[in-house]
Amino acid sequence: MSELFLGHPFIAPVIELARQAGEVILPYWRADVAVTSKADDSPVTAADLAAHHLIFDGLTALDPSIPVLSEEDADIDQSVRAAWQRWWLVDPLDGTKEFIAGSEEFTVNIALIEEGRVVFGVVSMPTSGRCYFGGAGLGAWRSDVNEAPRQIQVREAPGLGESFTVVASRRHSSPEQERLLKGLSEGLGELKLANIGSSLKFCLLAEGSADCYPRLAPTSQWDTAAAQGVLEGAGGEVLELSGAPFSYPARESLLNPFFLALPAKAAWRERLLSLARS
Repeated sequence: MSELFLGHPFIAPVIELARQAGEVILPYWRADVAVTSKADDSPVTAADLAAHHLIFDGLTALDPSIPVLSEEDADIDQSVRAAWQRWWLVDPLDGTKEFIAGSEEFTVNIALIEEGRVVFGVVSMPTSGRCYFGGAGLGAWRSDVNEAPRQIQVREAPGLGESFTVVASRRHSSPEQERLLKGLSEGLGELKLANIGSSLKFCLLAEGSADCYPRLAPTSQWDTAAAQGVLEGAGGEVLELSGAPFSYPARESLLNPFFLALPAKAAWRERLLSLARS
């Protein structure tokens, strides 16, 4: 696999790290794992922490000069983060609520960030062994167990007989998001909603199985960065509601603004932005 990425020697070892993190997560899946709450009331389990330690140690060994910002080690002062030019942004177990519920829809997310922009991202699905990876200018790939990686690409429009498909979260929506979906339906016809957990929402777009992912509800930086890299590599983009490219500056808060994920050349792009601003 590494010969595909001579321009980025970190991708292959990060894919391997994500795979290893999945291996330490799986013994806790559908087991009687203890759940505790963090300060923001989000759940955390021993699986999250085991994956965090493995990834942190692996990334540090890969290049000790690159700092790591992980969901499970995020209490790093903004003044420190503001000095970083390049860093890792990690969610060791994205979709902890799905994991606790016994769903397969949880992932390991690792992204390399440079000056606030995603260089590349790796999204690994421990239950299936599937892995998505890519970045702007690098392309994007999906790898399945015992199969060679295949390049993936967004679709600019649904195929003949297919519905315009909007990806949504199983657990999060908002009145603003519902209004946007209503406006899209009025312009594009009846929408098909694809409900799925974790960063797999971006990956559905990246492989051409869906058309749009509007998120007008809270997320954190580690929830989105890795999958944004995959989507951008596949010809997609992630925008703030203003239309500005979605980035990861060293803000005091690690919460993201609302965003829109879509194919970069979609004919309905301006309509979506107009609806999001209204």
